[in-house]
Amino acid sequence: MKQEIAFRYAVDRVNEARIFGPRTKLRPIIDKIPDGDSHFASKRVCALVRSGVSAIFGPQSPKTSAHVQSICDALEIPHIETRWDYRLRRDDYSVNLYPHPSSLSKAYLDLVRSFGWKSFCIVYEDKMGLVRLQELLKTPRRNEFKICIKKIPYGDDFRSILNEIQIRGEHNILVDVRTERVFQVLKQAQQIGMMSGNHNYIITSLDLHLVDLEDFRYSGSNITALRLIDPDRPEVRNLMADWQAGRILYTNKLGDDDIIMKTETALMYDAVKIFVTAIQILDNSTDLQMTPMECEGETPWVYGNSLINFMKVEMSPGLTGIIEFDPRGFRSDVTLDIIELKRTNLQKVGTWRTEKGVNYTLSQKDTHTEEREGLANKTLIVSIAFNDPYIMLAESSERLTGNARYEGFCIDLLSELAEKLKFNYILTPVEGNGYGSIDKTTGEWNGMIREIMDGRADLAMTDLTISYERQQAVDFTMPFMNLGISIMYKKPQKVPPALFSFLSPLSIEVWIYMMAAFVGVSLLMYVLARVSPYEWQNPHPCNPDPDTLENQFTILNCLWFALGSLMQQGCDFLPQAVSTRMVAGMWWFFTLIMISSYTANLAAFLTVERLESPIESVEDLAKQTKIKYGTKSSGTTKNFFKDSNLEIYQRMWTFMETHTPPVFVDSNAAGVERVKTDNGLYAYFMESTSIEYVTERECSLTQVGGLLDSKSYGIALPRGSSNKGYLDVVLLTMQSQGRFHILKNKWFRQKRGGGKCKEEAGGGGGASELNLENVGGVFVVLMSGMGMALAVAIVEFGLECLDIAKEEEAPLREVLKRELIFVLKCKGSSKPVRKKAESDEANGDTEYGSNDYNYTAKNPLT
Repeated sequence: MKQEIAFRYAVDRVNEARIFGPRTKLRPIIDKIPDGDSHFASKRVCALVRSGVSAIFGPQSPKTSAHVQSICDALEIPHIETRWDYRLRRDDYSVNLYPHPSSLSKAYLDLVRSFGWKSFCIVYEDKMGLVRLQELLKTPRRNEFKICIKKIPYGDDFRSILNEIQIRGEHNILVDVRTERVFQVLKQAQQIGMMSGNHNYIITSLDLHLVDLEDFRYSGSNITALRLIDPDRPEVRNLMADWQAGRILYTNKLGDDDIIMKTETALMYDAVKIFVTAIQILDNSTDLQMTPMECEGETPWVYGNSLINFMKVEMSPGLTGIIEFDPRGFRSDVTLDIIELKRTNLQKVGTWRTEKGVNYTLSQKDTHTEEREGLANKTLIVSIAFNDPYIMLAESSERLTGNARYEGFCIDLLSELAEKLKFNYILTPVEGNGYGSIDKTTGEWNGMIREIMDGRADLAMTDLTISYERQQAVDFTMPFMNLGISIMYKKPQKVPPALFSFLSPLSIEVWIYMMAAFVGVSLLMYVLARVSPYEWQNPHPCNPDPDTLENQFTILNCLWFALGSLMQQGCDFLPQAVSTRMVAGMWWFFTLIMISSYTANLAAFLTVERLESPIESVEDLAKQTKIKYGTKSSGTTKNFFKDSNLEIYQRMWTFMETHTPPVFVDSNAAGVERVKTDNGLYAYFMESTSIEYVTERECSLTQVGGLLDSKSYGIALPRGSSNKGYLDVVLLTMQSQGRFHILKNKWFRQKRGGGKCKEEAGGGGGASELNLENVGGVFVVLMSGMGMALAVAIVEFGLECLDIAKEEEAPLREVLKRELIFVLKCKGSSKPVRKKAESDEANGDTEYGSNDYNYTAKNPLT
């Protein structure tokens, strides 16, 4: 009906414009030919020919079109079609304004390539759909795409086919069905959860603007199609305004449905225009006459050949763009609009031309608006996996529901993303192996990656490492945290200070050289004192003419002098000669430097506690077997050792894989517990950020060595998701504002017991107090010296008593008893002088005299 209206309207416009002279006027003849009745079609066309025609438009049925074309070719009457035709060649007197299927198929191939699809599924209605998509099915480059093909069943229920596509995990779908069935397919896809932000659709119908897409505007799905009619072109706007004003006289009903033009209607209007243009040129050059003819006759229309040639040569602008034909009679250099479903409605985002391919023309303003509103008002399903401090159950005395049940670094990060992009989200914990790895038995992904691939989640958030294998299955945003694998181990044990730790400031060699210097200076002082005449002194200053001179620098006195100087205590005698004073001065300078250096270094050695660890790096761990080491039983840390090409890591992987009992654990929490309880016999490989979190709360654990590799955490999305760009922009903004650092400081060092170990370590920053263990050796030296002095005093006491016993010829026991009683009285500070034997016998007195006489005894050191 609409084609008939367009045909009559176009003819009327031509007649009103008086394109021809007053003698010529187009007379449209509308005749309906039943579809499939070839004999009846031939009779109708022959009846038209006998009345005199200059061209025949249609019919639309492919079954009767061939009969009409054969009559037109025989009588040389132009045959003008506006239908989809898959034939590769046409007859000489036929043209078709509808783009050829090969051109449309190439357009869809270019679209698929521009979208970067690596796999997609074709949903078609009949065999002609496969003809329309032949360029996709015979892809130029081998293995460029993975394509599945599904034919929808008869009837109105397509859910079974759509479910099969969903089970395959395919999110890119090309739909080739009649325009009337497009809504049904999309609606049923929406009902089974295939109309989300992860799904992309290409609709092959050129009349998608006729479909009510209101239900899918906010679904987030990317719905793309091609069209021939550009409503923004002046010709189209003017025509639609005329239709809306009611200038069509062939119907009494004008509604909104009539204002929307079908592609074939616009093509019929353009067909009349190019026919009128050609006949006008021919009419200006010759006396054009409509001649009645007979189908059985052998005389063709004399003007038909010229008219069809003018139509093929002349380029004419129409509602469907510039119209020109190739020598075969097919339309060439077709321009198609690329349209996408936006929140407002279908919007033109680019064009496709036969020669140039896809060209996106979305303005900068439109791009900015799309980026700003890309996720607005959408509700995303976010898959999460628990791991402190990224995702945790919230601590609350009240019963929480919904998203409020969870908290952590990733929850805060997601909340900020949602606030900036204005989307909503629902958190769904994943069951089983949360992070996602390839199952050895099935070869399929599990965990969060499986959720994303199956379309059950739009995002996946936790401490999910970006790896090569995962990037083959899903897309990742830019990283929000960088890290690497490191070793978690028990903190090094404090080394007990040695008993003689006060000797540590100087090395053994320095102590030996000091002792040698001490003995050498003493000997040199002794020799020089005996050589120099100025060291021989009068023992009795009151006697000006002494018989002998004494030298106070005996060998023992020289040792005593050097020792007193070394201990910075001085001595009761000093050198007199210049030579001995020079030796003393240099010795004092030496002792000043050495003692100062010793004192300065002693403070550090006595206050700094040394820590002793059996391993300092991964190399130390690899070259021993006493300390076991392992990783989580699945994940990127395990795969790092498994896939590494470095010899040291290959050796460690072999050790871990073959060790009995197993060194792998089910979770990081189990690894931490094993390190704590194995008393330094187990080390656990874990990501550095997780180690940082644990060591803030477990003061007995620490990180050993540097990072073994470099990796990042990201947010996982479905392959080809349009949301990636929006999230990346906001993540970059948050990174530049330092939000990642603030969130990390909050959840790693403050919340849930963070900072505990720093408080225990003491915040003053001063030196630790000295314990008895640090200075115990000094007390031992003191006690040893006291003991040695006591032993020497006892020996001196015994020798003196032995001399007295000999001189007095008294029993030694009596002498010892007498002398010991005197000592133990502890009374008085003077002792009677013991006279020599001769004096005692002369005086007849062998007892001690009065206390008025000083007691003198021989000093073995003098």
